[in-house]
Amino acid sequence: MAHRKLRLMISSRCKTKFPIGDKSGVELSEIRKQLKKEIETEEFFGKPLVNVWINEEETDDGSNTSWEACIKQASDCDIFIALLDGEAGWQKDKSAIGICHAEFETAHANSPGKVRVVSLLGGSEKVKTKPGPDFDFVEAVRKADLLEARNFANAEELKSRTKDLVRELVLQLSHEGAREVKKSGSNTGQALDWSRMNFADRQKQMVEKLVSSLQAKEKAKVEGTTVIVPVSSKYVLFCPSAIPAAFTVSAAREMVGQPFLRDHELSGSLKSGVGGPVHVIACQKNVTEAQAMSLLGFPDATIVSGSFGIYVADNIQKIQLCLISNCRDAASTRHGLQKLFDWLQRTGEDELLAERAASRTKILKAIAGELK
Repeated sequence: MAHRKLRLMISSRCKTKFPIGDKSGVELSEIRKQLKKEIETEEFFGKPLVNVWINEEETDDGSNTSWEACIKQASDCDIFIALLDGEAGWQKDKSAIGICHAEFETAHANSPGKVRVVSLLGGSEKVKTKPGPDFDFVEAVRKADLLEARNFANAEELKSRTKDLVRELVLQLSHEGAREVKKSGSNTGQALDWSRMNFADRQKQMVEKLVSSLQAKEKAKVEGTTVIVPVSSKYVLFCPSAIPAAFTVSAAREMVGQPFLRDHELSGSLKSGVGGPVHVIACQKNVTEAQAMSLLGFPDATIVSGSFGIYVADNIQKIQLCLISNCRDAASTRHGLQKLFDWLQRTGEDELLAERAASRTKILKAIAGELK
């Protein structure tokens, strides 16, 4: 898929010479032309990434057409860099704001994160402006906290710093884009198919994926809707279930309830040498420690957050819950379960899980005996 290049706009006065106050300096218009050429010739894997727009590409006659073209570019660009010399630029009339100010305000209102301002006034030099368009412009930049005061010795240093800012902003856009791509993962493919399902069908799919993934482990054995899996040289009964929507949706959460309250019903599956059950709960969305605590019903327990979700262990009743977060499709469900087992083995928690499971079996057999 071909994508357009990033659009960079460089805004500044045209005739002002840099360094400021040096009559033999280089006009900002010329500096911008040089920046345009140098930035557009930079390549990434053999191809340029950035198109640079400067108002020299439009007629600089102060016309409405020129003004509107500048404002449109400020709105549409991906990156906006202003070179601030303390002047707001030409105005349509004396009561209006300057074009540089208007460009800045448009870009900042559209997307503050894309805007950077390079001060040409020096690190300690104060802006000497009377109330009016120039003063308003500098104040707007100051209040936006975007004024970068620097002491540039010459035009080359100014260009170097401007190109550094372009690089930083391109990286910023890349990171933000990567985050957006991650967010969009649940609206395509199988994740979209699962989102179309009702709660019952989605829960069924989530549980089936947990069972099949557990069953695929070495020496695992399916017992009805549960799976016996070797953990740290001991056998543990895992009981899969699923919350088919956000944890905050009570109708979805109640489809699981507090499954450990019915653990005694599984005592028949807890044959000699088998501990448990350990409840593995696939959650379609994210899950927090507070939500896991509310599911257990009391706070005094081991609660650990991980990349897989939340692990909960009650060291008195030996209840154990493994909440796998963001199970949006088959792959994410299996991956979440894999990350859980990786964490258990890496931290040595697998031995403690097996020990608690063995103790839980003894408690449940005692309860089952009393009920008989």
